[in-house]
Amino acid sequence: MLTHKRGDEGAPEIETWARRVGREVEPALDVQASYDSDSSTYVLRLIKGSRVLVFRLSEAQAHDPAREGECERILKRKIQDLAHMLDR
Repeated sequence: MLTHKRGDEGAPEIETWARRVGREVEPALDVQASYDSDSSTYVLRLIKGSRVLVFRLSEAQAHDPAREGECERILKRKIQDLAHMLDR
């Protein structure tokens, strides 16, 4: 489980988790997380230099302990996607 908190209150914990995981892969990575109540998703912004990659994690993913590994794999794949954008 990425956070026990719901909605906006969970976004800081999601951001902390994403920074920790992200910096293991890419030390220069910055991460911002927010909650979008219209879609009930956490919006993550991966930032490196002038490039930004935005993606979402559902509340179901963030609040299910069995899906934490899935979330980590998604985050790492998105970091790789961002790295490929920088290679172009």
